Amino acid sequence: MEIKESDILEFMNTGAHRPLSVKELMKALDVPQQERRTFLRLLKEMVLRGELVRIRGGRYGLPSRMNLVAGELTCHPDGFGFVTPDEGGADIFIPPRRLNGAMHGDRVVVRIEARRRGGEKREGSIIRVLSRAHKRIVGRFVRLKGVRFVIPSNERILERIIIPPGKSDRAKDGEIVEAEITKWPTSWQAPLGRVVEILGDSTDPDVEIDIIARKYDLPRRFPRQVIKEAKKIPPEPLPEDLAGRVDLRPLNICTIDGEKARDFDDAVAIEKKDGHYLLYVSIADVSHYVKEDSPLDKEAYLRGTSVYFPDRCIPMLPENLSNGICSLNPGEDRLTLTVEIGFSKRGVPVDVKFYESVIRSRHRLTYTEVTEMLENRNTSVIEKYSSIYEELKLMEELARKLNRERIKLGSIDFDLPEPEIIIDIEGRPQDIVKAPRTIAHRIVEEFMLAANRKVAELFEKGNYPALYRVHETPAPEKIDALREFLSGFGYTIDRKVTPRTFQKLLDSVKGRPEEQLINHVMLRAMQQAVYSDENIGHFGLAFPTYTHFTSPIRRYPDLVVHRLLKRLLHKRYTPKEQRRMARLLPQIADNSSRCERRAMEAERECVDLKKAQFMQDKIGEVFEGLISGVESFGFFVELKDYFVEGLVHITTLRDDFYLFDERRHALIGENTRKRYYIGKEVLVRVRDVDIERRRIELEPVERRSRKRKNKPVI
Repeated sequence: MEIKESDILEFMNTGAHRPLSVKELMKALDVPQQERRTFLRLLKEMVLRGELVRIRGGRYGLPSRMNLVAGELTCHPDGFGFVTPDEGGADIFIPPRRLNGAMHGDRVVVRIEARRRGGEKREGSIIRVLSRAHKRIVGRFVRLKGVRFVIPSNERILERIIIPPGKSDRAKDGEIVEAEITKWPTSWQAPLGRVVEILGDSTDPDVEIDIIARKYDLPRRFPRQVIKEAKKIPPEPLPEDLAGRVDLRPLNICTIDGEKARDFDDAVAIEKKDGHYLLYVSIADVSHYVKEDSPLDKEAYLRGTSVYFPDRCIPMLPENLSNGICSLNPGEDRLTLTVEIGFSKRGVPVDVKFYESVIRSRHRLTYTEVTEMLENRNTSVIEKYSSIYEELKLMEELARKLNRERIKLGSIDFDLPEPEIIIDIEGRPQDIVKAPRTIAHRIVEEFMLAANRKVAELFEKGNYPALYRVHETPAPEKIDALREFLSGFGYTIDRKVTPRTFQKLLDSVKGRPEEQLINHVMLRAMQQAVYSDENIGHFGLAFPTYTHFTSPIRRYPDLVVHRLLKRLLHKRYTPKEQRRMARLLPQIADNSSRCERRAMEAERECVDLKKAQFMQDKIGEVFEGLISGVESFGFFVELKDYFVEGLVHITTLRDDFYLFDERRHALIGENTRKRYYIGKEVLVRVRDVDIERRRIELEPVERRSRKRKNKPVI
């Protein structure tokens, strides 16, 4: 009889009254002689996953029954850490002295040592590292008093890597290197390592991106077998590829993307008959070229998503696919999957069809061009695109109706500005502005939301295994904290929180000084959207069912959804295939969510780096700004001239002792009663810029001491 993981867990939960040795477990579970090697391997795997813990004497037990918790360690630059339990629940605080050689990102076992505040907050000690997150570390090589070490670029990695003599590979002081850890840290000894690659000068734009890519373990080059497979794919669809597809080439189809975009996933077309709208959303049929379990597919799975930096992209697929045969380039035949949706006069969907198609995009439009036509009525641009102008007006008409219907449902529309970084030919930031969000963006957004939703509903109605994009309801404790925060500004929210609750609040704060802060606090109160094989709905969009289908060139989950949809269309989604996918989808969902978070963190860090670089030559200059956030340690200021934010630390406020009023989110002078609050206009000087930490430090300036705008005050 084959022993399964579930058998072991059930016995450990109900039949084991103490930690047991391997022999005792084998006897209790009646493991046959021929199965013992398999049983030992299973035990080892369960220990690595944290489902079992091996203690002294070689005995095994459940973590929960020994006051132990398995999870992932997140370190803070100040030296402490938190472990997020695998089983869920509140994070466990780990003081610096109890990290015991564990490093940021490691999977660990923690012993609960104390509970604080009535048991809500837990504190613990790390007793074992299950698996290491970082075998290689990128950082700055330093020689100091005869000692060589690497200071990690990731400030969450707290340990400096000691480089023994002869292991530095001729690295020079200050250079950026990649070091391999040869001996892991302990509670009393720093890690040892060796330099395996010298990346170069940290100020070189190519090196900067390389640092971030390596820091987040982003794949930078495609393996040889992946490139080889990609080269075999023809640059144009073959005649046999068109068989059985609906020919949409006669339609007036266009793509709408940013000026710098090179990969075009989606194309749209629209018709109107008897007051009803017929919308065609055609998405690149990447699954036709990227077959399941092929080298291309396995590499796409590992990458999970394309990563976009201000001046370059790390693509999920090789360039001849992402910018070539899979990209819906104008004037070229392309294979697509189409969602054809009929809408009523009000913008309510009344009919939907799904089919494989072939299209030829007539126009490659940019957001700027569409905005110039629809919002600014620019006659020269309208004349240039006169052949599609009427359809664009129809798209705007439908998009506004779709948005109105979505808002009625309670869909939350966060309108937070994003930075747009203008890069010069040398890769340096030339300007930083607020990226516009125009009617062109809204057209694409509404049409993609509609298509994604319809695909998700198809799987949900048939109860077919699928990938969903889900967004949980905010946790009660976060809602309580938000309610308390809002009371300081005089706002209240409903006792029963729904998406409409958040949208009403967004409408209430629109245009007010505290708008940006409240938007950010609301976002922090919400859960992060993830991928899942279980449909629990999307709270933020107020959709009971939602998925990602519209970006298979740059998102792996979309590629998987395409494959599932094609199986349905061809009646190949058999019960056997459904059982197979039901086993695979949870792992695909977890990996896709993890890759997405990794990409977001890398992109955010790159933006912060470019902001710091942009401000580096402006040290000493004075700017006007608005206070965008207030904390006990100081306040954040968003500059008016540039879309850049910096910190005024409380130690730079030298005219008084300042106390933090948490309820009003203000710093108030003890003697002068001077107040720094959200939305207050201030004059600040750029005090310092820390490129390594991506920080911009500001200090307040009295208006009478300012001599000339954006010039140093002497």
